[in-house]
Amino acid sequence: METVHSIFDFTPTHETYVTIGTFDGVHIGHQKIVKDLVKQAHDNNKKSALLTFFPHPRMVLQKEASIELINTIDERKKLLEATGLDYLIIHPFSKEFSRLTALDFVRDILVNQLNVSKLIIGYDHHFGKNREGNIEQLTEYSHIYNFEVQEIPAQDIDTVAVSSTKIRRALKEGALKTANNYLGYHFTIKGKVVDGKKIGHTIGFPTANIEVKEDYKLIPKAGVYVVKSSIDSKTFYGMMNIGNRPTLNGSHQTIEVNYFDFSEDLYNQTIEIELLYFLREEEKFNSLEALTDQLKQDKLASLEFINNNM
Repeated sequence: METVHSIFDFTPTHETYVTIGTFDGVHIGHQKIVKDLVKQAHDNNKKSALLTFFPHPRMVLQKEASIELINTIDERKKLLEATGLDYLIIHPFSKEFSRLTALDFVRDILVNQLNVSKLIIGYDHHFGKNREGNIEQLTEYSHIYNFEVQEIPAQDIDTVAVSSTKIRRALKEGALKTANNYLGYHFTIKGKVVDGKKIGHTIGFPTANIEVKEDYKLIPKAGVYVVKSSIDSKTFYGMMNIGNRPTLNGSHQTIEVNYFDFSEDLYNQTIEIELLYFLREEEKFNSLEALTDQLKQDKLASLEFINNNM
């Protein structure tokens, strides 16, 4: 898959089959749509292309609105690469771009830049200035500019939209199994290991403190999770705490991972953490000793889950 970081840098040598969207989560519904696009394109000797935007349009047009996305843009890229796409076009969304009329978008972007032969798009897709363009206009323009429009049925698009909403809700509620089932893979958090207070070392549970740089990345419900990571091409399991560390009178959210059977220094490394199982909610304990006892129980429960499921 070739990644292009602007529509205007895209110079296709073949006609393209195109789909457009955020595809946040790249969950099982998204995967079905993209794999169908790829198959159709290849069966007809065309190239498959997915057009997405970053920053997310709401980040630009509704700056006061907070937005939480299942994937960072890098995570989305990695997931889409696995679908067999020929081209991923990540166009920088701006207010200026949002002012393109529906006609300008079709003529200048889809036809002249992307060399579209077929557009596979949801029945409820809106585009262009003030979201004036819709599936009916696309169909009209397709006759003028000689490309085909395939409408993704309402049932499929509604399922995709509902899935994204359900995944976000499930992650916020600690229903990790539900979220992972919809995703078709384990939800991940990726970040840099930074300095912490090193209290974990003193109680026998040293942790890697993770800093997620993308402030739009959805962070799941506070609590303890069973996790795994690939470090130097080896798989390590562990448990992760998300929360404010109430026992230690913490004042801000932290993400801390304790890997089992691992003693190397991870400071300044960037690691990816797969969330396998939600173990329990965050609690405040009366003492450090009580917290340590609970962590020992958490480790036993984590190892039991790993032995039975991995």
